[in-house]
Amino acid sequence: MIMMTYSTFGKTGLNVSRFGLGCMRFPDNEQDAIRMVRYAIDYGVNYLDTAYMYKDSEAITGRALRGGYRDRVYIAAKNPVWDVEKHADYEKYLDEELKRLGTDYIDVYLLHNLNHNNWESVKRYDGLTFLDKMVRKGKIRHKAFSIHNTFEAFKEIVDIFDWEMAQIQLNILDEHRQVGVEGLQYAADKGVAMVVMEPLRGGSLLTNVPREIDELISRFPEKRSLVEWCFRWLYNKSEVSVILSGTSTIDQLKDNLRIFEDAHPDVMNEDEKALIRQIQQVYESNNSIGCTGCKYCMPCPQNISIPEIFKLYNSYMLEKSHKIDKYVYNDAIVPNAKGADRCVACGLCESHCPQGLEISRLLKDVHAVFASEEK
Repeated sequence: MIMMTYSTFGKTGLNVSRFGLGCMRFPDNEQDAIRMVRYAIDYGVNYLDTAYMYKDSEAITGRALRGGYRDRVYIAAKNPVWDVEKHADYEKYLDEELKRLGTDYIDVYLLHNLNHNNWESVKRYDGLTFLDKMVRKGKIRHKAFSIHNTFEAFKEIVDIFDWEMAQIQLNILDEHRQVGVEGLQYAADKGVAMVVMEPLRGGSLLTNVPREIDELISRFPEKRSLVEWCFRWLYNKSEVSVILSGTSTIDQLKDNLRIFEDAHPDVMNEDEKALIRQIQQVYESNNSIGCTGCKYCMPCPQNISIPEIFKLYNSYMLEKSHKIDKYVYNDAIVPNAKGADRCVACGLCESHCPQGLEISRLLKDVHAVFASEEK
């Protein structure tokens, strides 16, 4: 029987599973998704993460939590602040989420993705007062936000309000990117519960792993998979309350549950930390694009398959052992008329990208690389 590891959720005092089920990447079949959610809960997971903008996620999660499962979990959900045009809109979206989830309250409620524009919107429409008001009404229990931004921007937001949780992107390649470990420690020191998203960069860390990394891991005395090492680097940090993983299959979920059975902080020795540094160096030597495949950039007005193109490029940059075959796209990789060369630099995708990628420039660069490989 798997025994889940738990931690204290910052100053809230909640006791949460260190593994949190991310509900953005559910399997296509709804019944499979429901079975997966209930399987996770039955094996000790008590933290579920969803959002207004995750297609069908809240409704499916709500149906999965029927039959007594709701009382066994904490739900984290997110308000689409970029769609807010007046103060009343915040509660309008919250009420929609409550209905989708089939619950009277949300345990942890986040203002979603506080990049520069979204943060300015929150200040303009008084989103912080909204959170306090919803706590008083009993519609939410704890006030939180998620962010893909710099440490400086993160610090400004943390210092301005009585937050109880912050959700940040962190993994072995983002130690000093975005909010980074510096931000993790800064907010945790203030009693803010810290939740980590994208621990595997949307799975991109596991796609076409460089041969050097496989060799480093195979030679190391302690036998763990790359997935385990990535998670271990995170759960080793005592500041991390919950690590989210958006599993898409029951096998992925079972493997995650196994890994988090003994996910205690401060367990890595110096040799293990040195291994992680070596893995980081190998990844950093490859000129890859930090796309996590979240698809916030989609749909593209020009019908460009942005995440698939970046995935193909990253695969090529990691392997470097094969030429890009038929970049005039075969439907198995990038369908016809959906290539990087169609970009007109409208900037719509960039306004939605949580990573802050200069997508228009990157598409131009990718096309140049692929086109040169065709010759």
